[in-house]
Amino acid sequence: MLNMKNKPVNHPLSEYINRLKTGQALLKDSPDNVLEVVGILKSYGVVLDAYSKNLIYIAEHQFLVNFPFFKYFDGEVSSSKLIRHLWHDRINFEYAEYCMKTMMWHGGGGLDTYLDSPEFADRCKVVINAKLKNNPLMLGIHQLFPDFLIEQLRVSAYYSGLGQFWRVMADMFLSLSDLYDQGKIKTIPEVVDHIKAGLVADALKPITYDVEIAGKVYDIIPKSVGLTFLADTAIPYVEAVFFRGTPFLGTVSLNAQAYQVPPDQSRFQYGALYADPLPIGGAGIPPTLLMQDMRHYLPEYLHNVYRRSLRGEDDLRVQICMSFQKSMFCVTTAAILGLMPYALDTEDLSEQTANQVYLEKWMDRLETSQILEVNK
Repeated sequence: MLNMKNKPVNHPLSEYINRLKTGQALLKDSPDNVLEVVGILKSYGVVLDAYSKNLIYIAEHQFLVNFPFFKYFDGEVSSSKLIRHLWHDRINFEYAEYCMKTMMWHGGGGLDTYLDSPEFADRCKVVINAKLKNNPLMLGIHQLFPDFLIEQLRVSAYYSGLGQFWRVMADMFLSLSDLYDQGKIKTIPEVVDHIKAGLVADALKPITYDVEIAGKVYDIIPKSVGLTFLADTAIPYVEAVFFRGTPFLGTVSLNAQAYQVPPDQSRFQYGALYADPLPIGGAGIPPTLLMQDMRHYLPEYLHNVYRRSLRGEDDLRVQICMSFQKSMFCVTTAAILGLMPYALDTEDLSEQTANQVYLEKWMDRLETSQILEVNK
């Protein structure tokens, strides 16, 4: 009798299903791909470190501030820093906020559920009254529009949640680079294994959020709620940013009669795995900010690869985006393998069938992605 491992699969991406079954990745293994993926994740790790710190700073120190002019300064305001900020000689924290808003808009996971609960609203009311007790105007507005400030704290909670998620990912990518430099990472499957191990190791890491007002700490997301890294931030992030995303201004018509934007958010396919890298650098393309940030921290061995390309550094941001997209397919591979319902080497026929169905559902979603392009 044929088992599921040998049974032919009638799927457009059956090759990639078989790759995953045999412990390979969605991105083909080659020395060039390893160099690109590790190099770009090194740069991304440095940028995520800055993003994470700023998001957490905003959540903890800029909550319920109506006009947070200096939210990107991490509490260190100076004239020289202000000049660099206005001259855009800085990290583009706007991209971090774009990802946060995308994640919040699409929702999903326990964080999204908790933020709509009565418990969260009750905790917010206590924080609002403590923070604004000497501000009768804002307290009056709160009485008239009781959901307004609670919504601001929902946003702050997403700042914190994404910041905590990126904190883990930044450390993971930087340690990957260190292992590569030491000669301990040589293949794409080893890259995936490193990421998967990191996701599993921190899967149950608590996601919490508290603020300090007049020396007293107030829990907004206490540990008792039970939110965790993998289920409540990592998976919703992958869904929102890797898969769904948002349509970039200027690339599609937002006119409802044009039917270019699906009416159902679950059908969105504008995420990092689908986006065409070529528009990078154009107006209305948010990832341009990320590519601009990463170009400052490229390892020299990767920068040299870009310099030797046909256009040299003329299309540097596009080349960075192409490498980044490859790396995101590796992260997606780690997530898919980490969430497999059963072990890959199972001999149980029903478990093999469940794994097959699971992988086919993932491949159904990736049919229109850039998976074929990154593997050319």
